[in-house]
Amino acid sequence: MAFTEKENAAHDDHSSSPEIPSMEKGVGDNVGFEHNADFSHIDEKKILRKMDIRLIPMLALLYLLSFLDRGNIGNAKIEGLVPDLNMTEPQYNWTLTVFFFTYCAFEVPSNLLLKKLRPSIWLPTIMVAWGLVMTLMGIVKDFHGLLLARLFLGVAEAGLFPGIAYYITLWYIRTEAQYRQALFFSAASVAGAFSGLLAFGIAKMDGIGGLEGWRWIFILEGIATVVVALFAYFLIFDFPDTASFLTPEERAWVVYRLKYQGSDESAQKVAETDQFQWKFVRDAFSDWQIYVGLIMYWGIVCPLYGISLFLPTIINQLGYQSSTAQLLTVGNRSPIYITAAVCSVIMAYYSDKNGQRIPFIFGAMLLIAIGFIMTLPASASGKAPGVVYAGVFIATIGIYAAFPGNITLLANNLSGSYKRSAGMAIHIGAGNLGGAMASNFYRSADSPKYILGHSLELGFVIAGLMAVVVLRLSYSRINKARARNGTGDYSEQELSELGDKSPTYRYVL
Repeated sequence: MAFTEKENAAHDDHSSSPEIPSMEKGVGDNVGFEHNADFSHIDEKKILRKMDIRLIPMLALLYLLSFLDRGNIGNAKIEGLVPDLNMTEPQYNWTLTVFFFTYCAFEVPSNLLLKKLRPSIWLPTIMVAWGLVMTLMGIVKDFHGLLLARLFLGVAEAGLFPGIAYYITLWYIRTEAQYRQALFFSAASVAGAFSGLLAFGIAKMDGIGGLEGWRWIFILEGIATVVVALFAYFLIFDFPDTASFLTPEERAWVVYRLKYQGSDESAQKVAETDQFQWKFVRDAFSDWQIYVGLIMYWGIVCPLYGISLFLPTIINQLGYQSSTAQLLTVGNRSPIYITAAVCSVIMAYYSDKNGQRIPFIFGAMLLIAIGFIMTLPASASGKAPGVVYAGVFIATIGIYAAFPGNITLLANNLSGSYKRSAGMAIHIGAGNLGGAMASNFYRSADSPKYILGHSLELGFVIAGLMAVVVLRLSYSRINKARARNGTGDYSEQELSELGDKSPTYRYVL
């Protein structure tokens, strides 16, 4: 979104509409904003369509580029990156691993900066940064150059996924969020489907400018990211209360729903606080549900990264040439990623419609487990490559169906804008350490059967399923206790600052 005319126009409308509380204000500042405001005449579906059209396509494009840039090193490997840089397989695995160290470390500060600096500034800026790093990866000369570039790529990309996931919670209420999370996350499925096609085409530039084909993969995809980022400065909208595509009354409706969503099932309406206090960040670091949710996250993200980084190599080891291995990850040759995207969106739609998260996450994770249970014995026999591929297919469907629910569940159950911002970044950041682990599961010494890698993935999935059960039982017990015990003698301000610890707050199950 433009920072000048659009934003100023929105603020002009805002100044004439006192009923719209600013997203930067705390509950105590919302003068004139009544708990029982009447929006019965509002056309909800029309407003949500407007929001979807203006927000989701750009978010999907940003994440598509992020996932493409993060995972294209797997395609570059097939095109000769390792021998051209005189690297060993352990060194290659280190270039995968170090990305996640900086990626995880910078997610919390990035999410806190997102709201202060505005999404329309922060998200495109980090895109420009990682696009430049990706382009420069195309001219590295050795292992140390690639390792350093991957470290900086982790710094630059750290803010995008948790930033977008948090950004969605600034616009959509709890029962609408997973569908939107799935829509933009499914862009990663499309990236997975077409990254092989892009790599196949770009690798044909081998020798042009004296550069190997794998270098052109990094250079051209990095340049594309920078170009899209420049447009993103003018196409990303910041917050509902300044959205120029909404009328003043529509903005008021959107903000009102967001403010009071946590206490919908309680007898007392309590607004969510938007004030920044360091204690909210500390609360996020000490919240039990983030760490139980982390085990759930690893049960999904370890298979996600394992498959995205090593699927071309696994296919190659099944007897296909490198170009065929690239093409077998393309939608028109293998429907694996497209099917996963469709299943992710369908499951998210019904999860939102039913107001339930955990049953859908559990079911999807069972699919992941089934996929690896199929893959293990088939890999061990070495005589059933079709079964191996079918197992990976089923596991991928489960991964892409479970992942948006995993993100949305924690987002739904963290209250207070800045606690949610920090908590989601902790959850996603520490969760992505699973990527660092998964990048070392599939060792070249274990090829082509990869029994150790598949076994470790299955173990993480089983642990994740157990964590899902713990979350369900804990949330249910706490909700029942709060309904039974009432709100106590807290003031409205105190209830607001308690966030998801407030007796009026109900966890989504």
